[in-house]
Amino acid sequence: MMDFAQVLGDLSGYGTEFLWRLTLVFFRVGAAMALLPAFGEQSVPQRVRLVLALAFTLVVAPAAGPMPPMGQGFLSALIAETALGLSMGISLRLFVMALQIAGAIIGTATSLAQMFGGAGPEPQPAVGNLLVMAGLAIAVAAGLHVQIAQVLVLSYDVFPAGRLPNSGDMAQWGLAQIAQAFSRGFVLAAPFTIAAFLYNIALGVINRAMPALMVSFVGAPALAGGGLVLIAVICPIILTVWLQGLHSFLAQPFAGGS
Repeated sequence: MMDFAQVLGDLSGYGTEFLWRLTLVFFRVGAAMALLPAFGEQSVPQRVRLVLALAFTLVVAPAAGPMPPMGQGFLSALIAETALGLSMGISLRLFVMALQIAGAIIGTATSLAQMFGGAGPEPQPAVGNLLVMAGLAIAVAAGLHVQIAQVLVLSYDVFPAGRLPNSGDMAQWGLAQIAQAFSRGFVLAAPFTIAAFLYNIALGVINRAMPALMVSFVGAPALAGGGLVLIAVICPIILTVWLQGLHSFLAQPFAGGS
Protein backbone atom coordinates (compact mmCIF):
# COMPACT_ATOMS: atom_id res chain seq x y z
CA MET A 1 0.00 0.00 0.00
CA MET A 2 2.86 2.35 0.84
CA ASP A 3 4.51 1.52 -2.48
CA PHE A 4 1.31 2.38 -4.35
CA ALA A 5 1.02 5.69 -2.50
CA GLN A 6 4.63 6.48 -3.34
CA VAL A 7 4.03 5.72 -7.01
CA LEU A 8 0.99 8.00 -7.02
CA GLY A 9 3.04 10.73 -5.38
CA ASP A 10 5.78 10.39 -7.98
CA LEU A 11 3.27 10.49 -10.82
CA SER A 12 1.62 13.54 -9.29
CA GLY A 13 4.98 15.28 -9.18
CA TYR A 14 5.72 14.41 -12.79
CA GLY A 15 2.27 15.62 -13.82
CA THR A 16 2.71 18.93 -12.00
CA GLU A 17 6.09 19.51 -13.65
CA PHE A 18 4.65 18.67 -17.07
CA LEU A 19 1.75 21.12 -16.56
CA TRP A 20 4.24 23.80 -15.49
CA ARG A 21 6.26 23.15 -18.67
CA LEU A 22 3.12 23.34 -20.81
CA THR A 23 2.10 26.59 -19.13
CA LEU A 24 5.42 28.32 -19.78
CA VAL A 25 5.61 27.05 -23.36
CA PHE A 26 2.02 28.11 -24.01
CA PHE A 27 2.73 31.67 -22.86
CA ARG A 28 5.63 31.96 -25.31
CA VAL A 29 3.85 30.20 -28.16
CA GLY A 30 0.52 31.94 -27.55
CA ALA A 31 2.12 35.39 -27.53
CA ALA A 32 3.94 34.63 -30.77
CA MET A 33 0.81 33.12 -32.32
CA ALA A 34 -1.04 36.42 -31.92
CA LEU A 35 1.32 38.04 -34.45
CA LEU A 36 2.62 35.22 -36.64
CA PRO A 37 2.05 35.48 -40.39
CA ALA A 38 -0.88 33.40 -41.70
CA PHE A 39 -1.72 31.90 -38.28
CA GLY A 40 -2.17 35.21 -36.46
CA GLU A 41 -4.11 37.12 -39.12
CA GLN A 42 -7.20 39.07 -38.08
CA SER A 43 -9.26 37.07 -40.56
CA VAL A 44 -8.50 33.85 -38.63
CA PRO A 45 -11.14 33.24 -35.91
CA GLN A 46 -9.90 33.50 -32.34
CA ARG A 47 -10.94 29.93 -31.55
CA VAL A 48 -8.90 28.65 -34.46
CA ARG A 49 -5.90 30.65 -33.28
CA LEU A 50 -6.32 29.22 -29.79
CA VAL A 51 -6.38 25.67 -31.14
CA LEU A 52 -3.30 26.41 -33.25
CA ALA A 53 -1.52 27.79 -30.18
CA LEU A 54 -2.35 24.65 -28.21
CA ALA A 55 -1.19 22.45 -31.09
CA PHE A 56 2.13 24.29 -31.39
CA THR A 57 2.51 24.07 -27.61
CA LEU A 58 2.16 20.29 -27.68
CA VAL A 59 4.73 20.11 -30.48
CA VAL A 60 7.27 22.46 -28.88
CA ALA A 61 6.96 21.43 -25.20
CA PRO A 62 8.72 18.02 -25.43
CA ALA A 63 11.68 19.54 -27.31
CA ALA A 64 11.99 22.75 -25.26
CA GLY A 65 14.94 23.23 -22.98
CA PRO A 66 14.95 23.02 -19.18
CA MET A 67 12.36 25.04 -17.30
CA PRO A 68 12.83 27.07 -14.11
CA PRO A 69 11.59 25.43 -10.90
CA MET A 70 7.91 25.85 -10.28
CA GLY A 71 6.98 28.37 -7.61
CA GLN A 72 10.14 30.48 -7.93
CA GLY A 73 9.43 33.74 -9.73
CA PHE A 74 6.10 32.58 -11.16
CA LEU A 75 4.97 36.01 -12.36
CA SER A 76 8.38 37.07 -13.68
CA ALA A 77 8.68 33.81 -15.64
CA LEU A 78 5.30 34.32 -17.30
CA ILE A 79 6.16 37.94 -18.16
CA ALA A 80 9.49 36.88 -19.65
CA GLU A 81 7.90 34.15 -21.76
CA THR A 82 5.19 36.51 -23.01
CA ALA A 83 7.75 39.19 -23.92
CA LEU A 84 9.91 36.70 -25.80
CA GLY A 85 6.91 35.33 -27.68
CA LEU A 86 5.77 38.81 -28.70
CA SER A 87 9.29 39.66 -29.87
CA MET A 88 9.41 36.57 -32.06
CA GLY A 89 5.95 37.24 -33.44
CA ILE A 90 6.77 40.87 -34.24
CA SER A 91 9.96 39.89 -36.05
CA LEU A 92 7.97 37.62 -38.38
CA ARG A 93 5.06 40.08 -38.69
CA LEU A 94 7.56 42.60 -40.12
CA PHE A 95 7.82 40.42 -43.24
CA VAL A 96 4.09 40.90 -43.82
CA MET A 97 4.51 44.62 -43.22
CA ALA A 98 7.23 44.67 -45.88
CA LEU A 99 4.71 43.35 -48.40
CA GLN A 100 2.19 45.96 -47.24
CA ILE A 101 4.77 48.73 -47.66
CA ALA A 102 5.63 47.45 -51.13
CA GLY A 103 1.94 47.28 -52.01
CA ALA A 104 1.35 50.86 -50.86
CA ILE A 105 4.27 52.13 -52.94
CA ILE A 106 3.18 50.12 -55.97
CA GLY A 107 -0.40 51.32 -55.65
CA THR A 108 0.71 54.95 -55.49
CA ALA A 109 3.17 54.60 -58.36
CA THR A 110 0.61 52.94 -60.65
CA SER A 111 -2.39 55.10 -59.60
CA LEU A 112 -4.14 51.98 -58.25
CA ALA A 113 -3.92 52.98 -54.58
CA GLN A 114 -7.65 53.60 -54.12
CA MET A 115 -9.01 50.52 -55.91
CA PHE A 116 -10.78 48.36 -53.31
CA GLY A 117 -8.62 49.98 -50.64
CA GLY A 118 -10.73 48.75 -47.72
CA ALA A 119 -11.49 45.25 -48.93
CA GLY A 120 -9.23 43.51 -46.43
CA PRO A 121 -9.12 43.49 -42.62
CA GLU A 122 -6.39 46.15 -42.77
CA PRO A 123 -6.94 49.22 -45.00
CA GLN A 124 -4.45 48.98 -47.85
CA PRO A 125 -4.41 49.13 -51.65
CA ALA A 126 -5.60 46.20 -53.71
CA VAL A 127 -1.99 45.48 -54.69
CA GLY A 128 -1.07 45.19 -51.01
CA ASN A 129 -3.90 42.72 -50.39
CA LEU A 130 -2.80 40.73 -53.43
CA LEU A 131 0.84 40.56 -52.31
CA VAL A 132 0.00 39.71 -48.70
CA MET A 133 -2.50 36.95 -49.52
CA ALA A 134 -0.26 35.44 -52.20
CA GLY A 135 2.83 35.66 -50.00
CA LEU A 136 1.11 33.99 -47.04
CA ALA A 137 -0.30 31.23 -49.24
CA ILE A 138 3.11 30.50 -50.77
CA ALA A 139 4.82 30.58 -47.36
CA VAL A 140 2.36 28.11 -45.82
CA ALA A 141 2.62 25.84 -48.86
CA ALA A 142 6.42 25.94 -48.49
CA GLY A 143 6.23 24.64 -44.90
CA LEU A 144 5.94 27.78 -42.78
CA HIS A 145 4.34 25.84 -39.91
CA VAL A 146 7.29 23.45 -39.70
CA GLN A 147 9.82 26.28 -39.77
CA ILE A 148 7.96 28.19 -37.07
CA ALA A 149 7.95 25.12 -34.83
CA GLN A 150 11.71 24.77 -35.37
CA VAL A 151 12.27 28.44 -34.52
CA LEU A 152 10.22 28.11 -31.33
CA VAL A 153 12.25 25.09 -30.24
CA LEU A 154 15.52 26.85 -31.14
CA SER A 155 14.48 29.89 -29.12
CA TYR A 156 14.94 27.96 -25.88
CA ASP A 157 18.62 27.46 -26.69
CA VAL A 158 19.12 31.19 -27.26
CA PHE A 159 16.66 32.52 -24.67
CA PRO A 160 16.29 30.14 -21.70
CA ALA A 161 12.82 29.84 -20.24
CA GLY A 162 11.84 32.25 -17.50
CA ARG A 163 14.64 34.76 -18.10
CA LEU A 164 14.35 38.10 -19.83
CA PRO A 165 17.07 38.74 -22.42
CA ASN A 166 19.40 41.69 -22.29
CA SER A 167 17.39 44.80 -23.17
CA GLY A 168 20.25 46.39 -25.13
CA ASP A 169 20.73 43.34 -27.32
CA MET A 170 17.00 43.01 -27.91
CA ALA A 171 16.71 46.69 -28.83
CA GLN A 172 19.58 46.42 -31.29
CA TRP A 173 18.12 43.23 -32.79
CA GLY A 174 14.64 44.75 -33.04
CA LEU A 175 15.86 47.96 -34.70
CA ALA A 176 17.79 45.90 -37.23
CA GLN A 177 14.65 43.90 -38.07
CA ILE A 178 12.55 47.06 -38.47
CA ALA A 179 15.14 48.69 -40.72
CA GLN A 180 15.35 45.57 -42.87
CA ALA A 181 11.55 45.45 -43.17
CA PHE A 182 11.37 48.99 -44.53
CA SER A 183 14.32 48.50 -46.86
CA ARG A 184 12.84 45.21 -48.07
CA GLY A 185 9.54 46.93 -48.87
CA PHE A 186 11.26 49.66 -50.87
CA VAL A 187 13.42 47.14 -52.75
CA LEU A 188 10.41 44.99 -53.67
CA ALA A 189 8.60 48.02 -55.08
CA ALA A 190 11.67 49.44 -56.85
CA PRO A 191 10.72 48.22 -60.39
CA PHE A 192 7.38 50.01 -60.19
CA THR A 193 8.92 53.18 -58.80
CA ILE A 194 11.52 53.29 -61.58
CA ALA A 195 8.91 52.56 -64.27
CA ALA A 196 6.58 55.28 -62.94
CA PHE A 197 9.47 57.77 -62.80
CA LEU A 198 10.45 57.09 -66.42
CA TYR A 199 6.81 57.21 -67.49
CA ASN A 200 6.25 60.61 -65.87
CA ILE A 201 9.41 61.97 -67.50
CA ALA A 202 8.19 60.76 -70.90
CA LEU A 203 4.78 62.28 -70.24
CA GLY A 204 6.38 65.61 -69.35
CA VAL A 205 8.42 65.60 -72.56
CA ILE A 206 5.28 64.87 -74.61
CA ASN A 207 3.43 67.65 -72.83
CA ARG A 208 6.20 70.13 -73.64
CA ALA A 209 6.29 69.01 -77.27
CA MET A 210 2.50 69.03 -77.68
CA PRO A 211 0.95 71.51 -75.24
CA ALA A 212 -2.48 71.18 -76.84
CA LEU A 213 -2.65 67.46 -76.10
CA MET A 214 -4.52 66.56 -72.90
CA VAL A 215 -1.84 64.23 -71.59
CA SER A 216 -3.73 63.58 -68.34
CA PHE A 217 -6.62 61.94 -70.23
CA VAL A 218 -4.21 59.86 -72.28
CA GLY A 219 -1.65 59.17 -69.57
CA ALA A 220 -3.89 58.06 -66.69
CA PRO A 221 -5.43 55.04 -68.47
CA ALA A 222 -2.04 54.13 -69.93
CA LEU A 223 -0.45 54.31 -66.47
CA ALA A 224 -3.15 52.12 -64.92
CA GLY A 225 -3.02 49.60 -67.77
CA GLY A 226 0.76 49.49 -67.78
CA GLY A 227 0.72 49.08 -64.00
CA LEU A 228 -1.58 46.07 -64.23
CA VAL A 229 0.65 44.48 -66.88
CA LEU A 230 3.74 45.16 -64.78
CA ILE A 231 2.04 43.66 -61.72
CA ALA A 232 1.29 40.47 -63.63
CA VAL A 233 4.93 40.22 -64.75
CA ILE A 234 6.81 41.40 -61.66
CA CYS A 235 4.70 40.08 -58.77
CA PRO A 236 5.94 36.46 -59.10
CA ILE A 237 9.51 37.74 -58.89
CA ILE A 238 8.63 39.92 -55.88
CA LEU A 239 7.09 36.98 -54.05
CA THR A 240 10.08 34.76 -54.86
CA VAL A 241 12.53 37.31 -53.45
CA TRP A 242 10.32 37.84 -50.39
CA LEU A 243 10.04 34.10 -49.72
CA GLN A 244 13.81 33.70 -49.97
CA GLY A 245 14.26 36.46 -47.43
CA LEU A 246 11.75 34.82 -45.09
CA HIS A 247 13.51 31.45 -45.36
CA SER A 248 16.88 33.10 -44.71
CA PHE A 249 15.51 34.72 -41.57
CA LEU A 250 13.90 31.52 -40.32
CA ALA A 251 17.21 29.71 -40.84
CA GLN A 252 18.99 32.18 -38.50
CA PRO A 253 16.28 34.11 -36.66
CA PHE A 254 18.40 35.20 -33.72
CA ALA A 255 21.51 36.35 -35.55
CA GLY A 256 22.89 39.25 -33.61
CA GLY A 257 20.78 38.53 -30.53
CA SER A 258 21.95 36.90 -27.32
